[in-house]
Amino acid sequence: MKNRKLNFADHRNSNKKFPVSVFADNITLKENIGSLFRLCDALAIEHIYFSSPSDLSGNKVGKVSRSTEKNVPHSFTHTPLDTIEQLRQDGYTIISLELTTHSIKVQDFDFGATEKICLILGSETKGVSDELLSASDHSVHIPMLGINSSMNVVSAAAIALFEITRNWS
Repeated sequence: MKNRKLNFADHRNSNKKFPVSVFADNITLKENIGSLFRLCDALAIEHIYFSSPSDLSGNKVGKVSRSTEKNVPHSFTHTPLDTIEQLRQDGYTIISLELTTHSIKVQDFDFGATEKICLILGSETKGVSDELLSASDHSVHIPMLGINSSMNVVSAAAIALFEITRNWS
């Protein structure tokens, strides 16, 4: 049997959604916003919350996201702590993706022990805000083995969200 590369016409939407939401804490670069939509679509993430209102109508977000911003449920909040508290009341475990004194390696965290997760992602320059980090139930980090101590927010989100969803697949 010859190995054939699949194309867009071969793809079938699973219509599956994982009980995982993402909270984008002051992520403002259009390329990162577009990439985050595309990632959340690919991994069947149920919702993205943005703490910084952003104009999604620009060409850059749509081009990078390949129009997934039209399909991934999302909302904007001016009250991040209220939104996090509402998610907690709705049964979500709040997890920040941030290297801290108490964070756990993402591959060592037992995501299967939770029913719903809200993963907080930090801004491109400052990471997760102190107030949202304090409001989190847990923090996880990706071990950095090179000379740099961080990576692009969407690259890090891809690793963490893959770890989360593979536990439920």
